[in-house]
Amino acid sequence: MRRVVLKLSGEALASAASDETIDATTVDFLAREIAEAMDRGGLELAVVVGGGNIWRGATGAMAGMNRANSDLMGMLGTVINALALQDAIESHGRATRVMSAIGMDQVAEPYIRRRAVRHLEKGRVVIFAAGMGNPYFTTDTPAAQRAAEIEAAIVLKGTHGGVDGVYDHDPRTHPDAVKFTEISFDEVIAKDLRVMDMTAITFCKDNGLPLRVFDLMAEGNLGRALDGEPVGTLVR
Repeated sequence: MRRVVLKLSGEALASAASDETIDATTVDFLAREIAEAMDRGGLELAVVVGGGNIWRGATGAMAGMNRANSDLMGMLGTVINALALQDAIESHGRATRVMSAIGMDQVAEPYIRRRAVRHLEKGRVVIFAAGMGNPYFTTDTPAAQRAAEIEAAIVLKGTHGGVDGVYDHDPRTHPDAVKFTEISFDEVIAKDLRVMDMTAITFCKDNGLPLRVFDLMAEGNLGRALDGEPVGTLVR
């Protein structure tokens, strides 16, 4: 796994123990996990971060807002999260670059595929912000798309909130839910399992891009996933 895309939800940067939208302790934990993974050597890591801790486009649309405007607000939220994560990762001694799909020249580079690949080759952690720059998509889909564009080996979907993989039902509401160690994309689609949004799942399937869903908030789990250990669930 030389080149990998890690997908983080915006909620992963918050904390149930804090009222803060971005919890400094949680962000530092994630940054340390990323920095330690990079210390292993031979890894090119890109991160796609969501913005759900700040704003969800679908939530605004349900309240009567224009969906395109609401989604744009969510994209701006991902830029805020990306800058917070950048600062934390660099405090652990790792160079980073934030690349945005919408114009944010004073705080981030524009997303250019060749430039992103070059940053990765130089050992920098690249953080992709603002999704794809288009409304009506969650940040799951750009995670899959960016992974295909930069020819990543796998997408790692880091979860939080105690869900450590793919289950046949939501384990938070179904104590008897069964966890899958490995499952096919076809099964995920047929069973309508909400691993990622279905657009992202279909994209991964069509492009032969494997996906590992695992609990990112367990210390050392990112490194174990990168080592190919059977943490979480492998979807392929």
